Amino acid sequence: MSPAPSLEAVVTAAAPAPVGPYNQAVKAAGLLFCSGQIALDPATGEMVGSGDVEAETRQVLANLQAVLAAAGCSPQQVVRTTVFLADLADFAKVNALYAEVFGAGVSPARACVQVAALPKGGRVEIDCMAVLG
Repeated sequence: MSPAPSLEAVVTAAAPAPVGPYNQAVKAAGLLFCSGQIALDPATGEMVGSGDVEAETRQVLANLQAVLAAAGCSPQQVVRTTVFLADLADFAKVNALYAEVFGAGVSPARACVQVAALPKGGRVEIDCMAVLG
């Protein structure tokens, strides 16, 4: 039997603190697994945007970039994302802002799905996986 992989939690005050039994991200086997980010302001813990999907997306991307930075990564090292939308009608607006962060070079593989609901009434959530190093 192979030994268990070494796991390292990533924690930063520049992104919202977890609200449950999970980490902002975990390093394992040369990869970074980032938990989904919603539009929480890391300083206040309050939702940003008041339902404005563009304002929410900007905050989500800022939170995700803060977690990546805390792990020593950049958006260019991201290989996979999942975008969760409360309404697929918001896809074009979210996609335009997403492209500003992940559109240069080789863009990550991605899934985008509409969900019944997101935490705190959010309109968008994004998670990702990145290659370390």
